[in-house]
Amino acid sequence: MARLGGALLDLVYPPTCLDCGAPTAAHAALCPRCFASLRPITRPWCPVLGLPFEVSIGPDARSAEAIADPPPFDRARSAVLYNEVARAIVSRLKYGDRPELAGFCARLMHPAGTEFWAEGPVLVPVPLHRWRQFERRYNQSTELARALARLTGLSVDTGLVARSRRTRQQVGLSNDARQRNVAGAFTAHAEALRRLKGRGVVLVDDVITTGSTVKAITRELKRAGVIKIDVISFAHVVTGAELPI
Repeated sequence: MARLGGALLDLVYPPTCLDCGAPTAAHAALCPRCFASLRPITRPWCPVLGLPFEVSIGPDARSAEAIADPPPFDRARSAVLYNEVARAIVSRLKYGDRPELAGFCARLMHPAGTEFWAEGPVLVPVPLHRWRQFERRYNQSTELARALARLTGLSVDTGLVARSRRTRQQVGLSNDARQRNVAGAFTAHAEALRRLKGRGVVLVDDVITTGSTVKAITRELKRAGVIKIDVISFAHVVTGAELPI
């Protein structure tokens, strides 16, 4: 019955590419041409920020960004560079009422976070303010975290940290403005350490731009006593490599 229902759905709404609209074999997928346009982030990379290096300069070599402004979190990893195709996917996931796209993104994020999963962390989505989540109907970061949980067997905690102040959207803001925008905007659960039971945290988001949001959340969780905090996202903006956001 499930296969029959799926076949009928395909007749009514034929599956098309998430980016260009070309026919595809399955829903929530890319055609071969658009999939080839995604730029996976692979080694060699900065061990802290996960930014790709053109050539290997040693296993402990850090990017200029990590040296100039060391992040409060331990490590960040992302699946792909933020380019036209990645932007189309993120836009549909975030604003297009397409939560099912989280499964596609998570399948690419899963290998990107291989270093994290064996440590048994708790997946913590970057929270939306309750009014913004009401407007959008769901939090795209929560959908990504739940899709990753299905792939890794890890648990998700959507209540470990909350966005206690509604902030402006970050799109179009400078690095300094982004930091000011999210400063003091998050509150860790009063019993965060009890909820974690000794486990570390992996913050889950759709795109890392300057990292101001995940840095603000990390600082709040560290004030609550959380020690081990990593970050994973679907896409990462790399200055000069792809698109601004």
